[in-house]
Amino acid sequence: MDDLSALAAVSDSLSDFFTHHPEHVPALEGDTLGLLDGATPGDLPTAWRINLARIAIDDYRGRADLPATMRSLSTLADTILRRTYEIAEAEYPGDAGLAIVAMGKTGARELNYISDVDIVFIGSGDLDIATRRAEYVCRTMSEYTWQADPNLRPEGRNGPLVRSLDSYLAYLRDWARTWEFQALIKARPVAGDLDLARRWQAQVAPMAWEAIDRPSLVDDIRDMRSRVEKSIPHAKRKWEIKLGPGGLRDIEFAVQLLQLVHGRADEDLRVKSTFDALDALVSGGYLARQDGADLREAYAFLRTVEHRLQLRRLHRTHQLPRPGPALTHLRQSLGHIADEDFLAVWRTHAATARRLHEKLLYKPLLDAVASIPTETLRLSESAATTRLSALGFSDPATALTHIRRLTAGVSRTATLQKNLLPVVLDELADSPEPDRGLLAYRQVSESLGSTPWYLRFLRDAAPAGGGPNSVPPAVTRLARLLGTSRYFTNLLQRSPQALRYLADDADLEPRTLKELATGMRKAAARHTDPGVAMGAVRAIRRQELLRISAADLLGLVDLRAVARALSDLTDAVLTTALAVATRAENTPLAIIAMGRYGGQETAYGSDADIVVVHDGDPAVAARAVSLMRDLLNAPANEPPVTLDFGLRPEGKGGPLVPSFTAYRRYYSTRSLLWERQALLRARVVHADFDIEPYLDSVRYAAPITHTDLVDFRRLKARVDTERLPRNADRTTHTKLGRGGLVDIEWAVQLLQLEHPSLQSTSTITTLDSALSAGYLAPETHGHLRDAWLLVSRVRNAMTLTQGVPRDQIPTGPALGALAAFLGYESDTEAFLNDYRFLTRHAHNASEEVITQDPQ
Repeated sequence: MDDLSALAAVSDSLSDFFTHHPEHVPALEGDTLGLLDGATPGDLPTAWRINLARIAIDDYRGRADLPATMRSLSTLADTILRRTYEIAEAEYPGDAGLAIVAMGKTGARELNYISDVDIVFIGSGDLDIATRRAEYVCRTMSEYTWQADPNLRPEGRNGPLVRSLDSYLAYLRDWARTWEFQALIKARPVAGDLDLARRWQAQVAPMAWEAIDRPSLVDDIRDMRSRVEKSIPHAKRKWEIKLGPGGLRDIEFAVQLLQLVHGRADEDLRVKSTFDALDALVSGGYLARQDGADLREAYAFLRTVEHRLQLRRLHRTHQLPRPGPALTHLRQSLGHIADEDFLAVWRTHAATARRLHEKLLYKPLLDAVASIPTETLRLSESAATTRLSALGFSDPATALTHIRRLTAGVSRTATLQKNLLPVVLDELADSPEPDRGLLAYRQVSESLGSTPWYLRFLRDAAPAGGGPNSVPPAVTRLARLLGTSRYFTNLLQRSPQALRYLADDADLEPRTLKELATGMRKAAARHTDPGVAMGAVRAIRRQELLRISAADLLGLVDLRAVARALSDLTDAVLTTALAVATRAENTPLAIIAMGRYGGQETAYGSDADIVVVHDGDPAVAARAVSLMRDLLNAPANEPPVTLDFGLRPEGKGGPLVPSFTAYRRYYSTRSLLWERQALLRARVVHADFDIEPYLDSVRYAAPITHTDLVDFRRLKARVDTERLPRNADRTTHTKLGRGGLVDIEWAVQLLQLEHPSLQSTSTITTLDSALSAGYLAPETHGHLRDAWLLVSRVRNAMTLTQGVPRDQIPTGPALGALAAFLGYESDTEAFLNDYRFLTRHAHNASEEVITQDPQ
C-alpha cells in the first residue's frame, strides 16, 4: 500500500486535499516540519495539512506507535506556535516579552489530530504590546490550523489574556481553584521568551503539588466529576469514548488524582503524559503491574479510536457512530473484520477502564488493610489515609477502620465485600456525606451479614438488558442513598430486608391507597392485641416510607407524586388504626384531614392535622379515638405519625370528638373566618355518614365580604409579625419566612374565599385553575407556583438529608449536603441565591394578591 492509499483509508479530508492539490504530494517526503520555516500565515494551512498527512500515514502503517504519534502532533503544534510568535513579534515590535506555555494535551505532548491547543501567556515589559502579540498568535493559529484556546488562564475568558509573572503568581496564591492547579501538572514552556516561561514554571510547579492540602479539594473534584457526567446527554453517553463510563476521562481523572495525592512526596510522579504517569505509578508501587498494563492497553485503544474518528473528516468528536457505513469505515481503519467484533473489543476496554478506574482509586485502600499480603499493590495505611482524605472522607482513619472490619478474614463474605467496596467507595466519594454513608453501609452489612441473600443480591442485581460488565445498580444505589440521606439510612437500619426494592424501578413505585389499606388491614387482623396489630402496621408503613424516599432520592418520582404517596400512606395507617380501635365497640365516625395533609401535600416531616366527628355514642367515640391516638403515638424508632387535633371546633378547649350536630352548630353560629379558611383544605379520609356536602356548603359559600377581607389581612399581618421564631432568618425560613409556604398558601386560599368556584384542596391545582379563570396574571401565577414547588422540595430535602424535619434552611455542612442533593453540588451560595430570588418574587406576588381588591 502506497502512502496516498494509506491516507485514503483513514482520512477523507486529507485524501481529498491531495486529490485536489497533487502538486503537494512530493512534500510528503522528507522534513515536513521544514515547510514551516519562514512560512507566512497564508502558508500555514497547507503546511499543517501536509504534516498531519505525514503523521497519519506513519500512524496507520505502523511506523509510529501511539505515544510517538501524539508527540509528533504536539511537536507540530509547538512549531506552529513558534512560527506564529515570530510573525507576531515582527508585526508588533517593542520592549515586551511574551512567554507561551502549552497546557493540557499539548503540554503533555499527547495532542490529538483535532484538538484545542491549550496555551497561557506570561508577559513582561510593555503588556499592551505583549497582549497584541498573544492575540495575533491565537487569531492566526485558530484561523489556519488548530483552534488555540487560552481559557486556562487566570479567570478564564473573563481574565486578561496576558499577565505579568507577579500577577499570575498572586492569582494562584489568592484565587485559583483546584482544577487550575491540576492543569499546571501538564504545563510546558513552548515558545516566545523561554527564560521567562521557565521562571514562571519554577514558581508555579510546587503549587500544583501542594494542592492536596487545599480545604476545597474534595468539593472541587466532586464538582468537576459531576459537571463532566452531566455534560453528556444520557442517550449519547453509552457511545461516548471520552466522557462516558469507562472513557478516556475516567482514566485521566484517576491518574491525575493519584498524581496530586502522592506527587507531593514522590517527585517521580511529577510527569506530564498519561503513559508516563502510568509507568511512574507502577514503578512507585501505587499501581499493580498487571493493572498498569491493562490500563495502558485500554487507554491506547481508546485514544487510537479517538484519532481515527477525528481523522476521517478532521472533525473533533468523541462519539462512536451507530452501526452503518461510518462505523464500518472506522473499524476497517482499525483492522477489525466485523462491526460487532470491534464493538465487543471496545466494550471490553471500556469495562476494563471503568473497573480499573474504581480499582485504581479504591482497591489499594482495601489492600492496605487486608490481613493477608498479596503480590499486588499494598499501600501503607498512611498513604491509604491520604487517598481517602483526597476522595472526600473527612475522617479517613475511621473510614479505614470500617473497611478493615468489612474485609477482615478469608470468608466468602469478606471476599464479596472486597469486590463490592470499590463500587461503594466510588459512589460514596461523590455523595454529600461519605463518612456517614460508609458507617451506615457497615452497619447494614453487619446486620445482614449472616443473611445468605444480602451480598449475593448486591453483587448480582443488575438492570434488565444490562451487559455482563454493567455495574449492579443495587450496590451503587445503596451507596448513593446511604451517603445522601440520613432519613433513608435510619429506615433501612430498621427494615434492611427492604434493600430488595433497589433492584428494579418497578419495585420503587409507591403503592396505591387500596393496596396499602388492604395490606395493613390483613396484617392487623392476624393479631388480637391492638398494640401488636399496630406494630405490624407500622412495619408496613416503615417499608413504604423507605420505598417512597428511595424513589424520591433516585429521581424516579416528582414532588407531587411524593406528596400524594405520603398522604395515601397516612390515610391507610389512620383508617387501619381506627379499625383496630373500634374492634370491641363501634359508632359512626368521620376522619377529616386538614392542612397540607388534607390537600394531599404531605411532606416527610408533616403532622397529620385531623378532625374526627361522630354521629352516635359520644363515650364510645371518645374511647375509640383516644385508643387510636395512643396506638399511633406508641414509642417507635421511626418517623412518627403525629396526630394534631388542634383544628377541631374550639381547639384544645373543645371535645376531642364533637358530634356532627355540635360540629354544624359551631360553624353556623361561632366559627371565625380563619376556620372557614381552614376548611378549604379539608378532605374526608373516612366517613360512616355523609359529611362532605356540609363541608362544601361552608367553605364554598358566597364570596367573602369586605369586612371579612379586612379581617383576613389583619390576621395575615399578625402571622407575619408574631409567629416567626426568634432568631429565625426570614429569608430562609421555609414555612413562615418571606415567600414561604404561609405566604403562598394564604394568597391561594384568599383567592378561593373570593372565588368559591375554585374548589380544590390542592394548592397547585387551585393556582392553575385561578390562572385559567383569569383570576391571576401569568407572571403572578408563575412566581407563586415556582416558589411553592421549590420551598416544598427544600423542606423534603432537609428531612431526607438530616433525618429530622426542619423549617429553617441550615448552615455549615448540613447546608452543603442539602445543596448537593438539590443539584447545586458544593455551590451553597448559588442555591441560596436561587432560593432567595424565587421566594422574594413569591412574597411580592402574594402581597399583590392579598392587598388588591377582588376582581
